[in-house]
Amino acid sequence: MSKFKNMYKEFFGLKEQQNIPKISDEDVKNAEDFAAALEPLTETELEEAQLVNNLSDYNGHVIYQLRDPQEANPVAKEIQRWTTKKGFTIISHEKSKSGRTGYFYFRLGEDPGTESQKIQGYFAQLPELLKFAFKAPKSKESKKMKQRKF
Repeated sequence: MSKFKNMYKEFFGLKEQQNIPKISDEDVKNAEDFAAALEPLTETELEEAQLVNNLSDYNGHVIYQLRDPQEANPVAKEIQRWTTKKGFTIISHEKSKSGRTGYFYFRLGEDPGTESQKIQGYFAQLPELLKFAFKAPKSKESKKMKQRKF
């Protein structure tokens, strides 16, 4: 057995730990007391930790808001490059006049759940984005209809 052990040590550069620290009973008791003193999370605190965009909400629409409107074109090109690389088909892309918000509408594929996970993971890691959501922008027609009184 030691022959194989020595072979692994040489190949992987492993070293055995010489001084293993010992944990006293007092340290264990202090850790248990500390854990018992922590207050459990309330229901509202638990809700804050959840993602805003539920994967089941995805229907091809993604609206996003940028931190800096000057980055609108590079961010849009980066998103387009990534989505075509991953096999998504962009049906439409729009930007606001200020460039602060943008919107992508993707064609739904065979597995929307997997698509939503990929999109959420990618959009969440973009540092240029302030926030994003799986919803379509409000159209001008629907705003006019809401303003009318019947």
